[in-house]
Amino acid sequence: MEFDTIVAISTPMGEGAIAIVRLSGDEAIPIADSIFKSIGAKRLTDVPSHTIHYGHLVDPANGQAVEEVMVSLMKGPKTFTKEDVVEINCHGGIVSVNRVLQLVLKNGARLAEPGEFTKRAFLNGRIDLSQAEAVMDLIRAKTDRAMNVALGQMEGRLSKLIRKLRQEILETLAHVEVNIDYPEYDDVEEMTHHMLLEKASLVRSELKKLLQTSEQGKILREGLSTVIVGRPNVGKSSLLNSLVHENKAIVTDIPGTTRDVIEEYVNVRGVPLRLLDTAGIRETEDIVERIGVEKSRQVLKEADLILLVLNYADSLTVEDENIFKAVSGLDVIVIVNKTDLPGKIDSDRVRELAKGHKIVTTSLLDDKGVDELEEAISSLFFEGSLESGDMTYVSNSRHIALLHQALQLMEDAIQGVEMGTPIDIVQIDLTRTWELLGEIIGESIHESLIDQLFSQFCLGK
Repeated sequence: MEFDTIVAISTPMGEGAIAIVRLSGDEAIPIADSIFKSIGAKRLTDVPSHTIHYGHLVDPANGQAVEEVMVSLMKGPKTFTKEDVVEINCHGGIVSVNRVLQLVLKNGARLAEPGEFTKRAFLNGRIDLSQAEAVMDLIRAKTDRAMNVALGQMEGRLSKLIRKLRQEILETLAHVEVNIDYPEYDDVEEMTHHMLLEKASLVRSELKKLLQTSEQGKILREGLSTVIVGRPNVGKSSLLNSLVHENKAIVTDIPGTTRDVIEEYVNVRGVPLRLLDTAGIRETEDIVERIGVEKSRQVLKEADLILLVLNYADSLTVEDENIFKAVSGLDVIVIVNKTDLPGKIDSDRVRELAKGHKIVTTSLLDDKGVDELEEAISSLFFEGSLESGDMTYVSNSRHIALLHQALQLMEDAIQGVEMGTPIDIVQIDLTRTWELLGEIIGESIHESLIDQLFSQFCLGK
């Protein structure tokens, strides 16, 4: 498979010590050689692979030096894309890196599309689709745990398991075909039904194990949508600041200071939280505040976790009780704040309203109780479950949807065998399961979906 030569800036734009402009393709080395002048007058077309060279980029049109650079040269197939790759290391200024990019484009390369380097690695057979998707998960990882899951998928842990299951299904289908072709043996049908039931049950069991990790894996990949709710002036913004370890939200003694939803990512004991500080929920005549309160009610419906804040120094109000009703049925941690003040709250009533949910007492002014809260958040979703480094986690929404479909087909196949459904009908469910698992690793997937997936990648990756 031949492609044209592509180029892109592979480091973030802005001021920095170094920026990298990456080329990949059959003409990567000749293009770089046409604009590179080394101190030792070496030609890039003559130097060994996986070497780095110092010199200057020169515009062939006018002989003018453009940049002082280090050029890394790597010949395929021992590269990320399995093509010839050149990386030009230049100074990290915006003007500098753009001048290098424009010079390379002018001399024969094409600007890469988002994710095109990784797409070539996939199309050239270096990685499968699940490993390619893990590249972006690795870049976007917000905690060590999320990074470890992405690394495991990049190394092919999920791919190996999927391939093993597909092979089990393929061998079963082949055996069924042989038995159908030689029906003269009396025990063939009984043996085939028994084998189908055994193999389908095995595949179903493995799919269930994978899906058991999916909820946690998806949280690690996308973050846990966590909403801080409560009446005005109970300490919601102080809680946000304590978890972020920075003054992101304005804190005053004036009720209704927070008028909109404030969003921030935080890392709590390895759990990524997409933390939303909401306007205090209360009845108000202030038009702006009322809009904020309505937004607060809306985000509650999409939350994975609710941090419900109460004021230890106030008696429970009707508004507090209404908030408890609004979050009924959701994962909730109740935070009783301002314990540094004289207590007026009815603790028994709080426990009754909490209905078994964890209750944490804090004094955010004195930074007390935050560690206990972080531990409660971590334990609620990941208690003892992410310590095993050899487990395979599923975190990608596309993979999870395909696994759910495959599991349903296995359930149908098992039910069909038990009901005595003809073998060739049951075989259809197994074949479709084999195809769905192939979509995860890219062995049976439509080209338009591949283009859509890689379009979500960073430019230059």
